Amino acid sequence: MKYLLGLLLTLVFLSCKKDEKQINDTNANEVADDISAISTKDFREFKVLDSKLISNEVIWEDINTQLEDFKEATYKALKPLILNQDIPSLQKSVSEGKLSYESLTKFYLFRIRKYDRENDLSLNSVISLNPNAIAAARQKDRELLNKKAKHPIFGMPILLKDNINAKGIPTTAGALALKNNETEDAFITSQLKSQGAIILGKANLSEWAYFFCGSCPSGYSAIGGQTLNPYGRRIIDTGGSSSGSGVAVAANFCAAAIGSETAGSILSPASQNSAVGLKPTIGVLSRTGIVPISSTLDTPGPISRFVVDNAIVFDAMKGYDQADFKSVEPKLDIKNYYENLNANAVKGKRFGAFKELMKDTLYMNAIGLLKQQGAEIVEISEEKVDLPDFIRLLNLDMKVDLANYFENYSNKELPYKTIEDIIEFNLKDSLLAMPYGQRLFEGVSKDSSSKEEFEAIKNTLKTNGKVFFDTPMKVEQLDAILSINNYHAAEAAVAEYPALTVPMGYTKEGVPKGLTFISTPLSEKQLLQWAYSYEQASNMRVSPKDYN
Repeated sequence: MKYLLGLLLTLVFLSCKKDEKQINDTNANEVADDISAISTKDFREFKVLDSKLISNEVIWEDINTQLEDFKEATYKALKPLILNQDIPSLQKSVSEGKLSYESLTKFYLFRIRKYDRENDLSLNSVISLNPNAIAAARQKDRELLNKKAKHPIFGMPILLKDNINAKGIPTTAGALALKNNETEDAFITSQLKSQGAIILGKANLSEWAYFFCGSCPSGYSAIGGQTLNPYGRRIIDTGGSSSGSGVAVAANFCAAAIGSETAGSILSPASQNSAVGLKPTIGVLSRTGIVPISSTLDTPGPISRFVVDNAIVFDAMKGYDQADFKSVEPKLDIKNYYENLNANAVKGKRFGAFKELMKDTLYMNAIGLLKQQGAEIVEISEEKVDLPDFIRLLNLDMKVDLANYFENYSNKELPYKTIEDIIEFNLKDSLLAMPYGQRLFEGVSKDSSSKEEFEAIKNTLKTNGKVFFDTPMKVEQLDAILSINNYHAAEAAVAEYPALTVPMGYTKEGVPKGLTFISTPLSEKQLLQWAYSYEQASNMRVSPKDYN
């Protein structure tokens, strides 16, 4: 499949353009024109910047009094212990008595209040906060005294993308219609809490995970306003749809964050914000209690500053969920995903590198470094396969899956049963609810198919996605394929293959880019090992300078 076409088919949520390649064949151009409404737009001026629905006063009304004893001097004293530190380092400081979970949580809250909204450096990355986060942190400090072995995520403040249910914090998907959607915990939220994580709050996102408007910038939602990239506010795209999760991680607003992906929504914001993002094999992490697009393709996943943190957060979320028809049992031969990460893991591994990407200097530098580490690099060409009816798959899934969410996982007092109910609600105050329109929702409403046609669409897409990767992997006996950012997220999505992106540097304009490893199902352990190996050798991540 041609380079740009592959990007466009990943939909709006991919949010990362590949301008340097052109589509040459007529058929590809016809497809590109057909989905132009959901491809990334180059925005410099926004219809809406700051939220018209929330303000600092609203966000902080339950927390300001809890932060009265945390002063600027305390914040500055703690910065060397917390800022840009990985989770094992934070835990070490706690074990040595230099830090408490309460002070760590207050540090992140203080920092969010200092930077995120209504100032010259505002990022609009956080939609809501957990009023019980500080109390939860105090409880973790007490539990630490019992000396029982604990998961390394214990006591770590985590932000959830605001399409993931969490008790005590509304789950809005960024939409005005869901402003009061108080719910129980999603399965992965319960998993995180059971391992001791502190839910700090909710991160902004591209509204309805970017399958809503058709002509809006990534990172915009009616509830949260326009998320901005700390590496270049109003200049560099945030990526999406897990925009707030990527931005909050980059700006050190949390220990790590959770995103979700249908086709690029973790890989895109992670790479655009110089972070590590893992899109797992579909079914390894539960989707129950997450506002859906597609039960065929959706998955949550972690976004973090470092690979080890990604492994820790991923490990804390895993577990079989009988309510999720795609859920798989954890691999019994893997004790956990975070121990024994090996800086020499790429030695002797065979990685495929796309010839079509080799004009990218950062990509070539990354390949050169992997060679120095002992990896074998095999030049491959992109397989010429199409992904027909990609958007129809999402349309047909969302129509059913959103109705299922409303029936089983939303607040029972909400009046919505179908996507048509949301469309009708938005029309009542279109300037507030949908300043960029709701063209994609209208497309969902209009689409329909027989069961046989829908199954054929899914089977064709999965077969073609697998051909895209399996052909070179089998012929060349590859361990993984190397991509950039979310460039091949659509193919990985329909093949149901996992992918992990790790910072590989910055363009001359300062735009972050990520090296993305893609491999076969259930290869998360290997992806984390290879990414860790590259990360340790390259050390490419640089914190955004205005937020240090």
